[in-house]
Amino acid sequence: MPNSAPRLEAKRQWTVFALSALMFARPGHTRAQTDASVPDPCAGRSALFSLLDRPTVSDSACVVQPKRVVVEAGYQHAALTGSGGWSDNLPELELRFGLPGHNEFVLMPPNFTRQYGASGALNGGSATVLGIKHALGYSANWLGAVEALITPASGSAAYGSAGTGAAMNGIVAYAPSDTIGISLQAGVSTQTEPSLSGGGRYFSINPLLTFTWNPRWNWQYYLEIYGQSHVGPGEAAGDNADGGVQFLISPSVELDLEEGMRLHGDLGGFTHYTGVGLGLLF
Repeated sequence: MPNSAPRLEAKRQWTVFALSALMFARPGHTRAQTDASVPDPCAGRSALFSLLDRPTVSDSACVVQPKRVVVEAGYQHAALTGSGGWSDNLPELELRFGLPGHNEFVLMPPNFTRQYGASGALNGGSATVLGIKHALGYSANWLGAVEALITPASGSAAYGSAGTGAAMNGIVAYAPSDTIGISLQAGVSTQTEPSLSGGGRYFSINPLLTFTWNPRWNWQYYLEIYGQSHVGPGEAAGDNADGGVQFLISPSVELDLEEGMRLHGDLGGFTHYTGVGLGLLF
């Protein structure tokens, strides 16, 4: 959405998020996390599956416990749209620190990308992202959280953020059985393009829907559909899908394999990608 977009549109987007957050926080839908009669869905030997943000685009409704740290990293190889070519990016690092009061602090350092093809090569780092997540509570089948993310003006001219960006998300997870999980994330964001692309600002509504299946305690399969109402200044919506498998070597070490594809629009600038990664709980 261009910089000259009416304020009414921005207000409408923030209202959608506020109503979603209030829905998640309704007392009838949650139970205090100190209630011992309901097992904590973010604990147990399979807890790392529930805690990890990767390899999905959506974030977990769980927060890291106080004095614990989750480290996530990975590598992705993508086929690009437009002039074609390929890109590699790593280490896709995300550091999440557990805080008191059912909160966590999130730090995503710059990610390095190398793009290459017929038009030549282009290298650079992405912007840094900082965030805070708060768990609203849970019941026997439901879990909710809200998070706020800030992207300072940082990164390279090709892949960074020309100005400060922000996002707010509401996340709700539902477990109809012990092996099936459904997660819905609804958010709004204001972002700026890299300066090499013009540095324009745009607003977006960002829905994400994720399904998971655990045939065994240490195996998890997932399928995800996600999109943005705008993928750039003055640009239309875009939607992608991805899926993959996760394996727990131990309750503290996870490995994953993912495959993603473009459904429509130009969200992310790729036609498809393959990625591998890991998660560690300290």
